[in-house]
Amino acid sequence: MSETTRTISEFAAEEERRVLSLKPVLAPVHGKYGDHPHQVYDLWPAENADGSPAPLVMLLHGGYWRYDRMHLTPFAAYLAKHGFTTVLPGFRRSGGAGGYPMTFDDIALAVDTIPEGRPFVLAGHCSGGHLALWAAARRLLPADSPWFTKQLPSAVLALAPLTDLTATIRDGLSEDAALQLLGGQGLVAERLPLVDPLTLLRGAGTTGVPTVVLHGAADEEVPLGQFADYLAVHRDAEPVVLPGTGHYTLIEPGSEASRSVIEVLARLTRTWQE
Repeated sequence: MSETTRTISEFAAEEERRVLSLKPVLAPVHGKYGDHPHQVYDLWPAENADGSPAPLVMLLHGGYWRYDRMHLTPFAAYLAKHGFTTVLPGFRRSGGAGGYPMTFDDIALAVDTIPEGRPFVLAGHCSGGHLALWAAARRLLPADSPWFTKQLPSAVLALAPLTDLTATIRDGLSEDAALQLLGGQGLVAERLPLVDPLTLLRGAGTTGVPTVVLHGAADEEVPLGQFADYLAVHRDAEPVVLPGTGHYTLIEPGSEASRSVIEVLARLTRTWQE
């Protein structure tokens, strides 16, 4: 959901308008995972054919850490219709109650508490993909960090993710959204190493969490170099590249790209059902 001045093709502009204009879908279940008003979640339950609980997917929304989750509700409902219990948490966001450290406090709390011990795929789109990749790398944080944990998601699916905050800042994406997240240029050196997936991976080379990075080859929102640079560092992450696919079609219910997302989720969760 970039607001930065940029030149994009009509293909990309039409895709963005089409997907972001979808009518929100209200969830049948709502809950809280903390005391702050933004620490809430929407839940779309699903069941297997035999009535047993469906595999769980936690979905983190994009919007450059600023926007709310409503644009992702159609996709969350779509995942539930295809057999995945889907939870979509809210969290404190930049430009309001969030940014560093509150946004990361909320993601850590949501990931640690909402699944209640169940295996789950942590998925995220765009900046939500950044947060998903960061959450999977929390065991690489200093042991005295409040976000350090050894209890990680069962798998991660990052959809067109922002993987590199240094590059995001350099390119000024969405009117310097990453600088806003971190609190300004003067705090980047101190804060970025604790919340940047690429930086956390340097040296370790892996999070130890099965990770798929899925993106469109025609993405004009996130520079393609971010995907390549992350995959070059994370030695066992799996790339899935969809030809002729842009940034937003990945979260468009019923699109060919969304069917690819379903296929990857089914593969990541298959062993849980056996």
